[in-house]
Amino acid sequence: MEDVLKKARRVFEIEIRTLERLKDSLGDSFLEAVKLIQECKGKVITTGVGKSGHIARKVASTLSSTGTPAHFLHPAEALHGDLGFIDSRDVLLAFSTSGESPEVISLIPYIKLLGVPIISITNNPTSTLARHSEVHIFLYVEREACPLQLAPTSSSTASLVLGDALAMVLLELNGFTEKDFALRHPAGSLGRKLRKVADLCHVGEEVPIVREDTPMRDVIIEMTSKGFGATAVVDSEGRLVGIITDGDLRRFANRGGKFDQSLARDAMTVRPKVSHMEELAAEALRKMEEHRITVLLVVDGDSRPVGIIHMHDILKAGIV
Repeated sequence: MEDVLKKARRVFEIEIRTLERLKDSLGDSFLEAVKLIQECKGKVITTGVGKSGHIARKVASTLSSTGTPAHFLHPAEALHGDLGFIDSRDVLLAFSTSGESPEVISLIPYIKLLGVPIISITNNPTSTLARHSEVHIFLYVEREACPLQLAPTSSSTASLVLGDALAMVLLELNGFTEKDFALRHPAGSLGRKLRKVADLCHVGEEVPIVREDTPMRDVIIEMTSKGFGATAVVDSEGRLVGIITDGDLRRFANRGGKFDQSLARDAMTVRPKVSHMEELAAEALRKMEEHRITVLLVVDGDSRPVGIIHMHDILKAGIV
C-alpha cells in the first residue's frame, strides 16, 4: 500500500509543480485577458472539447455565479445552430491544450465574421488557435501526471485553476458581493473554413488597375474587361490611392461629371477598404458585410494592389 501512496503523491507533486510554473509565468497576457473580459459589453462564451470542454463548462459556471455573464458553447453544436446566441459584444474564451482541436479551430472563421475577440488558453503558443487569438495564455505544462503521458491531468488542472483565477480577479474588480452571489443561486470542412484571402483572390492580369491620371473612358474599359465592377486607382509609384466602382460611376454621372473630359482621380473614392493576403477569408467577408460592399482590393505592405477578392469568391468557396 505504501507504493500506492507514493504513486498518488507523485501525481500531486507533478501537478503542484505545473501550477507553480503557471503562477510564476502570469504576466501581460493574463492582464490583457482580464481587461478584455472586464470591458466586454456582452457575455463570455467558453468553449472546448473533451476534458477541455469540461473545464470550459465549469469556468463558465464559475464566471456566471460570480458576476461575469458566461455561457458554455459546445463547438460541434455551434455549427448546427448554437452560434445564434453569440453576438458582436461577446468574448470567446477557448480552451485547448494542443491548440489544434479541429472542433474548436472550425469555429474561428465564424467568430471572426462576428467580430468577436478570442482569448485562448493552450499549451502551444504557435498553434492555430493561439495564432488566431487576440490574447493567448500559455499553460507552461511540461508533462502530464499520467504515467502514460496520455490522459489530460496536469493540463486540465492548470486550465481549471487559470479559469478560476480569471473569475476571482474579475469578481474583485467588479465589486461583487455576498449579496450578489446569493442572487445568482440559472459544417463544412475545416480546410475551407480556414482559407485565407490569398487562396481565393484574383491576382496578376486579372486585377483591374488604372493610374489616377487615366482618362475616364479607359477606366470604364478596364472595369468592363476585368468584370469586377471596380478598379484600383494608383499613383505614379503604383501605390493605392482610391477605388472606382459601378456606384462611383453613377454618382459621378449624377453630379454632372463628364466622362470624355475627366480623369480617374475625379471619380474615385479615396481610402478604400482593403484586405491582405494572410487575412482569413471570413474576416474579409465580415468587412464587406459591415461596409456593404462586394469587393476588396488586396494590398501588400507598401499599399500596392496585388489582388482583388469578390464576395462571390468567398461564398462560392463555402466559407459560410
